[in-house]
Amino acid sequence: MTGLDHTAWPLLLACLAGGYLLGSIPFGLIVTRFAGLGDVRAIGSGNIGATNVLRTGRKGLAAATLLGDALKGTAAVLIAKQFGLEAALVAGLGAFLGHLFPVWLGFKGGKGVATFLGVLLALSPLGLLAFAVIWLGLAFSLKYSSLAALIASAATPIVLWATGQPRVALLFLLLAALLWWKHAPNIRRLIDGTEGRIGQKG
Repeated sequence: MTGLDHTAWPLLLACLAGGYLLGSIPFGLIVTRFAGLGDVRAIGSGNIGATNVLRTGRKGLAAATLLGDALKGTAAVLIAKQFGLEAALVAGLGAFLGHLFPVWLGFKGGKGVATFLGVLLALSPLGLLAFAVIWLGLAFSLKYSSLAALIASAATPIVLWATGQPRVALLFLLLAALLWWKHAPNIRRLIDGTEGRIGQKG
């Protein structure tokens, strides 16, 4: 974002704020309450993301949460993209921060994987494809969804840089760092050998 005219900053701040507001929509909380299941934060990990919504036993609600959390990132970027790449990048950052730290929920949000993917879809479908290939390969071989997501997210900035998208790569370097930070409990369980595997009962 070097060389921006000072008149561009109000637009970028508006895109950041708009992205944040979109990203802060807690779809997991909304769909579970609408379905009469109460507050999803009261079960499982207490998270508002699709993985915890799945613990209600309602796969459809988990899928709706995943889709909503992804598409709010996509929407934020696409709306801002008409004002240029810088605006789109800032909106994507705002959406991700909104999901992680929603003001409506005391700044306690989700872990960010779905929104990460939604922003990636809008900025680089090729990057999303690379993420999917890496995640699927690792998830099937290692049986750890969280580990697959962590490695795929770390590889994403490298893929973006290698495919000639340096500014997008820098954004996803920051998003990946935030995603890893939000997954600190999963990382500790992976180190301890207590992280749940894909398909594991109980």
